[in-house]
Amino acid sequence: MKRYSVAVLAPKGYEETERGKDLIYFASKEHDVDLIFVDGESSLDKIIEECTNVKSIITQGVYKYITELAKNLDSLKLIQTPSAGTDWLEKSKLYELGVSVSNNGGGNAVAVAEHAIALMFSVYRKLDLQISNVKSGNYQDFAVPDLMDDIKFTKNPSSTYTPGSWNRKEYHTLVGKKIGIIGLGRIGSRVAKRLFGWECELIYHDVATFPDSYIKETNAKQVSLDELLSTSDIVTLHVPLEKTTRHMISTDELKMMKSNAILINTSRGSVVDEQALIEALNQKIIFGAGLDVTEVEPIEMDNPLLHLENVILTPHFATRAYESEINIASFAVKNASKVARGDKPDSVVPPV
Repeated sequence: MKRYSVAVLAPKGYEETERGKDLIYFASKEHDVDLIFVDGESSLDKIIEECTNVKSIITQGVYKYITELAKNLDSLKLIQTPSAGTDWLEKSKLYELGVSVSNNGGGNAVAVAEHAIALMFSVYRKLDLQISNVKSGNYQDFAVPDLMDDIKFTKNPSSTYTPGSWNRKEYHTLVGKKIGIIGLGRIGSRVAKRLFGWECELIYHDVATFPDSYIKETNAKQVSLDELLSTSDIVTLHVPLEKTTRHMISTDELKMMKSNAILINTSRGSVVDEQALIEALNQKIIFGAGLDVTEVEPIEMDNPLLHLENVILTPHFATRAYESEINIASFAVKNASKVARGDKPDSVVPPV
């Protein structure tokens, strides 16, 4: 049986990590594929030497040298990434060199969709404040004043708890809300399918064209971007970061949104003009935001977003689920193996 090699460009010792072992496990299922783990921190010449005659490279946390590597490897046909986003790759240059780029094939789509919905719910119910109040000993710090006589509180002697008040108009359910989904791809479509069960009204905007059957399954109605921004209670972003989407949400777009609307971003930080968002939140142009991504990561501790009310931040962890890890490893090995055998890859990202 002829055997095929797939290179894994990763930090030294990656094959001993859980993720490395996942790749090895799925490669064993292919029977005719051998993985070559290449130290991505070594010199370009060394990497070229170890990748000679390889058609597929799986990148795992190592992104430098990719274009130069492609220039020096006539055999190379595919760069396989573990992520949905591929903004860190020079796809146009790679395409000119005859090298395709494939993302993770939707391996983390469910996890990101669930996370986006969790952010919606959390902003709507101020879940971060509820949790922090309980942990600080304040418990029901936002109890309704006119119900105080009917509620018996056991005060923590070590806390500074005093029954306070809450603005009931700032706490909401998702039922009946209009959700505007920008990008109805693998993640956006899953957001739609799940929120339909939550009795939401769903609209979407996308530059891509989808089959009627695909759209029907989402229960979402296509509208213009302007209509989506101006009528949605929640705007959620599910687009790749490319030249055409960088800062696609900025001052003008935020001003179109309803004053009680919230913005959710689980795609890439630079899809949103962060300074414009901060100003919009400070000026009450929109009500709040739920963000898994920021323009600079890790977020800098002097970033105003950390101190704004009605902003919930998570550390670019929307993909983090065991199921995602397994899906991604399986797809990466299968797709890279196809190309190693001379077949065409799946989930190729357009060179824009």
